[in-house]
Amino acid sequence: MPKRAYASSGRTAAGSGDGPAPTGPVEERPVVGDAAPDDHPAVPLNAGVVPPGPEELPPPGPPGDPRAASASELTDYTIVRRRSDRPGYGWRRALYVVTGGTVNPGIGSAELRRQDWARRIRRQLPGPRQIAVVSMKGGVGKTTVTAMLGLTLAEHRGDRVIALDANPDAGTLAGRLTGKSDSTVRDLLDNIGSLRSLSDVARYTTLAGRLQVLASEQDPARGEAFNRAEYEQVCAVLARFYNIVVTDSGTGMVHSAMDGTLALANSLVVVGSLTVDGASRASKTLDWLVAHGFEEMVARSVVVLSSDRTSREIDAGRLRAHFEGRVRAVVEVPHDPHLATGARIELSSTSRATADAFLELAALVADEFGGLPLPRP
Repeated sequence: MPKRAYASSGRTAAGSGDGPAPTGPVEERPVVGDAAPDDHPAVPLNAGVVPPGPEELPPPGPPGDPRAASASELTDYTIVRRRSDRPGYGWRRALYVVTGGTVNPGIGSAELRRQDWARRIRRQLPGPRQIAVVSMKGGVGKTTVTAMLGLTLAEHRGDRVIALDANPDAGTLAGRLTGKSDSTVRDLLDNIGSLRSLSDVARYTTLAGRLQVLASEQDPARGEAFNRAEYEQVCAVLARFYNIVVTDSGTGMVHSAMDGTLALANSLVVVGSLTVDGASRASKTLDWLVAHGFEEMVARSVVVLSSDRTSREIDAGRLRAHFEGRVRAVVEVPHDPHLATGARIELSSTSRATADAFLELAALVADEFGGLPLPRP
């Protein structure tokens, strides 16, 4: 029973004739459940009100309404005050360190862009998201883009991100990220009925930094059996435990698994290269998608042009202008000696220009996550 509070019967109002008047100002202290004037009895505020059951509670308010707040918003990015004017790179940082902080030239425009990209990457998610990385031509860097995009998202976000290799032809995503693939998506499918928790799923994944990786089947004979229905089964399980799934698709656009990839994708990244064949294949990928009913997704997609294999004779400006007229954004990835080796990828070993390109790509992808962006640090 809630405790009811009533006005005291011995309380005397200021200025009444029932006692000596106070000599100084009297502070009125409100009493919970106090009656208004003397001619009305005191009634508890909650009298006759039945608390609503769980099913009767009002829905949370719109974005910005205090009722819409949740504990997930209390992160170090939102409540810790940071010195965003402290330079972190280049001569500005060197000058700041040498002078012990007494001379602070501030941060430059490049670092301001990085801060903005990182803020956009941390955008809140309304639900699990599927990001498909596609190309109908191999050898243009599709797996590299998938790996770097997954690593960048996982590095800058606090939720769970997984990279899925849906290539039916012995994909190399796990090899590029972890150097091994003891368990594969086929092993997960064989035991999908017993997956009840995150730890159950983690038995079939490997870890690269903060990114989980689910390898494709390395036996081509078994890999061909990976069809749309099985891909949807895998994604249904991953969506229960992971916030973002980045899929490295195969090169066969008419393959059944590709059909499932496109059907479930929320965002699309199309990979090409700064060569005649690489760029034309990327453009033909867009043509195929439009012809098969994905016009809206193409308009929202991002094209990545890799410079791992290019020539000075290529007019990169014209290629970029061509794709900018067809998609939402274009990102050029510079040649990077570390990525060009085809060996295991270490995020810290890439160049600053390469890291910036994938920061921009991750920010562009995160722009579609929905919800309100987190405030600037």
